Amino acid sequence: MRVLRQTARLRLTLSYVAFLLAAGLVMSVIVYAVMRFVPNYPLTAANPSDAHLFIASRGQILDSLIQACAVAMGVLAVVGTVGGWLVAGRVLRPLADLNTAARAAASGDLSHRISARDTRRGRDEFTDLADTFDTMLERLERSFAAQQRFAANASHELRTPLAVTQTMLDVAREEPDAVDLPRLLERLDVTNRRATDLVAALLQLAALDRSPIVRASFDLDVVVEDAVDDVAREATERGVRVEVDVSPAVVPGDEILLARVVDNLLRNAVRHNLPQDGWARITLVDAGLVVLTVENSGRVLTDDDLRIALEPFARQVGSVARTRDDVVTDRSSNGLGLAIVSRIVELHGGSLSLTPRPGGGVSARVVIPRGTRPVAAVRTAS
Repeated sequence: MRVLRQTARLRLTLSYVAFLLAAGLVMSVIVYAVMRFVPNYPLTAANPSDAHLFIASRGQILDSLIQACAVAMGVLAVVGTVGGWLVAGRVLRPLADLNTAARAAASGDLSHRISARDTRRGRDEFTDLADTFDTMLERLERSFAAQQRFAANASHELRTPLAVTQTMLDVAREEPDAVDLPRLLERLDVTNRRATDLVAALLQLAALDRSPIVRASFDLDVVVEDAVDDVAREATERGVRVEVDVSPAVVPGDEILLARVVDNLLRNAVRHNLPQDGWARITLVDAGLVVLTVENSGRVLTDDDLRIALEPFARQVGSVARTRDDVVTDRSSNGLGLAIVSRIVELHGGSLSLTPRPGGGVSARVVIPRGTRPVAAVRTAS
């Protein structure tokens, strides 16, 4: 035997009917109570000429009242059931749309939206819920799309060094006498290191979402100065002038991770620069929020170029022309640097933005909350 499903629409309808019947019953009881004040003796007409007319007694009036109330209660039950069913259906229609969108999302279709279906509906709790659900679907759609691109790019990037290794081994196997063994070993070592670095970067990117970061206040300006010292030699070799304007700034977070942010942005500014007379500028200010800005000269870019640069495995955005050998031997160019940087900044409650400079090059801006300088760590400015 099939049990009737007690849906929300049915429960609302029964609630409407019960409310109408209760209101009708209360009114009937009040009228009945008032009618009991009618005198309980034979009534006569005030005009003798109307003496032949029938005049009901109190008991007859009360009996007729009870019959009329019973008919009215039946009409209210019918009207309440039909009207309540229709009204409940209209009120709950947004929930049906929400259920349809949820079923579509469960089946893998994240493009379904609710708000666009009924633009004539006013703002209420259901439209707020629909907007929230649409926002969630939009974020999930972007997240899944990014994951699909990441998986596709990761498989391609991991397959490339393996294919290169296999090709070099096949060539050496077919022509062993013509093989330059030292050069072969060097190229195999470079290719293997590139694959190893790529796997390490992938593991680090995944670990950022699993492990909580260590939060301790430290001097970010010291980290910036150390990064400038580390990159000075490479900047000199590439002919890039590095300008530094750093103010004292304390931030809470993981010093090692934020040091990687500074190092990555600064090295990108040096490497993706003009072939001659290039420059890179790094500034750090504390104005309520700590703002780190890294700018450089370079070729003219668009917003789309920089949007792609933040995605995993994006390469050579902002760089000058590079040869194939440069790409093969540059182990630092695994395309995950800015993706890791962006995630680290996000985990610290900050934001990373890349803006193209009108004259060419990029302006990278990191904004993170400021911290409180520990008493034991106060430095004396020189």
